[in-house]
Amino acid sequence: MSPSDLAIGRGTLRQLHASLASHAPEQAIAVLQEAGYAAGEAIYLAFAGWLKERAGVDSPANLDADLLTEMLSEFFASGGWGTVTMTPVGTGALAFDSSDWAEADPGTAQAPMCFFSAGMLADFLGRISDDKVAVMEVECRSKGDARCRFLSAPPELLEKVYNEMSAGGTYTEALGA
Repeated sequence: MSPSDLAIGRGTLRQLHASLASHAPEQAIAVLQEAGYAAGEAIYLAFAGWLKERAGVDSPANLDADLLTEMLSEFFASGGWGTVTMTPVGTGALAFDSSDWAEADPGTAQAPMCFFSAGMLADFLGRISDDKVAVMEVECRSKGDARCRFLSAPPELLEKVYNEMSAGGTYTEALGA
C-alpha cells in the first residue's frame, strides 16, 4: 500500500453496518453497495501493484487464468479480507467463496449482509474481466452459513437468480447447477 491509501478494518465495517441500520435502515443496503463499488477501483489498483511485486505480472489481464484463484486468495488474505476460492457455478456464473470473510459478523443476520463486499467485488471483478458484472451474495456467515458465497455473473443472469430465489427457488436451480 502506498501512503495515500487508506484501509478500513472489520470493526469499521461492522460499525458502518450498525450505524446505517440504526439511522438509515431503508438506505443501508444501497449505501453499503455503492461505497463498496466505489472502493473497487482502489482494490483493483492495489491488486495490480501487489501482483507485479508478488508474481512479476505487469497487469491482472496478463495473469495466467490457472493462477487467478491462488493469487486472489493470497491478496485478499494479506489485506485482511479472508481467504477465497473461485469456482464456476452452472452456466455463466462464478462463485467467490470465503469461510473467513472480513465483512461477515457470524450469527447476527437473517439474510446475507456483506453488501459493501458485493459492491466492491462487482467493480473489482469487472475490472479483471474487462466486462460489466454483477455480484450477489447468496450464502453468508452472518446468517449462520459455513461460508460467504458471492455469485459473479452478467447482470441479467443475476437478475434471473434473484427473481427465482425471491419466488422460493435456489440459486443452484436458477443457474442449472
